[in-house]
Amino acid sequence: MRESLGTPLSRRGLMRGTALGAAGVAGAGALSACAPSAGGDSGKTTLTIMAPENEFSPEFLKSAEEQLDVTIKRVEVDATKLTAMLASGTAPDLVRGLGAVETPYIVARDLALPLDDYFASSELLKEDDIDPVNDVWRYDGSVQGQGPRYGMAKDYSQDAMFWYNTALFDAAGVAYPSETEPVTYDQWLDMGRELTQKDGDTTTVYGLSAGGLGLFISLANMTASAGGSLLSEDLGAVDFSSPEGQKALTWFLEYARAKVGFSPVEPNPDGWDWPPYQTGRLAQSWSGYWFGGAIGAEAELAATSRLAPAPTMGGDRLSPCFGATGYWIPKASKQQDEAWQLFEWFMGGDPAKERAAGGWGLPSLLSLRADLPTGTPAQEQALAAVEAEADYFKVLSFSPYVKVEALDAVLNQYLPDAINENASAGSLADTLNADMNALLDEGKELVK
Repeated sequence: MRESLGTPLSRRGLMRGTALGAAGVAGAGALSACAPSAGGDSGKTTLTIMAPENEFSPEFLKSAEEQLDVTIKRVEVDATKLTAMLASGTAPDLVRGLGAVETPYIVARDLALPLDDYFASSELLKEDDIDPVNDVWRYDGSVQGQGPRYGMAKDYSQDAMFWYNTALFDAAGVAYPSETEPVTYDQWLDMGRELTQKDGDTTTVYGLSAGGLGLFISLANMTASAGGSLLSEDLGAVDFSSPEGQKALTWFLEYARAKVGFSPVEPNPDGWDWPPYQTGRLAQSWSGYWFGGAIGAEAELAATSRLAPAPTMGGDRLSPCFGATGYWIPKASKQQDEAWQLFEWFMGGDPAKERAAGGWGLPSLLSLRADLPTGTPAQEQALAAVEAEADYFKVLSFSPYVKVEALDAVLNQYLPDAINENASAGSLADTLNADMNALLDEGKELVK
């Protein structure tokens, strides 16, 4: 059956295309953090940050430069460019990353600066004020969630929660999910079927979008929700053949074949859930609290939108964070102290307060929870749902040996044929295990 699932991609191509390769690691290790600062004509320190423009706009950069008395150069987030900068001795001073899936990877390659000493002396980022979600930015060489801190989330969501539009539920005569008790994945899919509307062969309303923030991390969450783990205890192997992994794969195949939402065989033409949700073409979106930042700007949609607990697959109830998007400082930065000053101000100063007030994510500092928006019933409901979900947060450890994009690429290669040809979850598991474990084995060679 394996042959019917497609031709394997070049494993080395995947490693090169989605990982910081051996050249980047070697280059980073050879750089000196004591090299002279790169100052401009003004004599100010120049910081290079790898960040998107929507987080560091020209206007915001100017404000940061005035506040910190530095010059800041922004480059777009790009893994290939980061590798080249590390290898050439021009490492950026601050890098955007996804703590939940990247921390073990950058630490295993000795790329990230441990920040414990900085945190210990910080007036803005106090240990007892840091939300526990930031444990995803810790790694002790074996366990994610323990050991030194290597970064911090700018804000976060418990990403397995989902939003739903009550107006579309009412139109379809479907009962709302509970705001306190999780639905099962099977119940969730049933709701998706009932909510999906078609005009001939055209889907006018999708009942459920279950893509989350990526295929692998979504399947890893489902497997954990069933009581298992896709990754071995040493984080060095994948196993989709376990009963829990099979349960997750079987569910996703059933979801994709039902064509109630977006999948590798019915991709979202908009690229993400907001456009179809905004226009009433999507009844349920697997997006965490952060999605409410967009919803809050649409008064009519906000009035009919609600946030529900993370679905469960039968094991212990859990509600993880898939991203914890934030920043880290490379060991090879030539301006580590100045980079920390920018990091500290961005994470704990006025920018953090402004982000919290916008409702585009939960703040990383517990003291800023009071700044979250509660001006509308929808905002109050979403915050209450999140607060009830906090007890079920759990760190899902990710592997240090490969980037999540490489594993997503394997899934995107094989899932379409598996979905269309009614392949069993067992045969698909064999294929995924073989290719993903080959990638993991290559990764182990790079970090020996």
